Amino acid sequence: MIIAIDGPSGAGKSTVAKLLSKELGFEYIDTGAMYRALAYKAYKNNIDINKEEEISKMLETTEVDYYDNKIFLDGENVEELIRSEIISKASSKISAIRIVREKMVELQRKIAANKNVVMDGRDIGTKVFPNADYKFFITASLEERAKRRYEQLKSKGEAKYENILQDLKKRDENDSTRKFSPLIKAEDAILIDTTDMSIEDVVKSLVNIIGGNNVL
Repeated sequence: MIIAIDGPSGAGKSTVAKLLSKELGFEYIDTGAMYRALAYKAYKNNIDINKEEEISKMLETTEVDYYDNKIFLDGENVEELIRSEIISKASSKISAIRIVREKMVELQRKIAANKNVVMDGRDIGTKVFPNADYKFFITASLEERAKRRYEQLKSKGEAKYENILQDLKKRDENDSTRKFSPLIKAEDAILIDTTDMSIEDVVKSLVNIIGGNNVL
């Protein structure tokens, strides 16, 4: 079974997807982390993400995998190295490149083959798995998403609410207007607005929807 969860940055979809996978006993795959891993490699090796030929060459020698709830880049666990705002911004740019998304879609389908998975991202229900068993589109107000990201980052000393708000606004624009696989809600996806919901309530809501169809 494949459960696809899409939505904008900061809506809490990764946290929800991770907890949902535990509830169901499914494998969780964070596709956003896969793009962050590529952005991290480009950043670390001073590769210009605005030059498609350089990115294409990098992809030829890059392996990205996801298991045990951790992202691996060329065999190295980079889970703790890809969460900064610098990498977040870079991943938004690199994910808009067609050859990058085509490569990632190929890898995501390969990773999910013959498994029960919960996968979250921007185009899981529209591009990667249009025939997913369940599709959810998780969102929240821009202000609430900025607040959550601020709370997440302030302990690292790199957070300013207004900067985060503007960055999220820009990322929403980039994600929803890119030519290839833009962020949109699949027609058959169930919309979940988490603005006034706790993570626990969101997960419970999804479990009830899936369990209500007697598939668990």
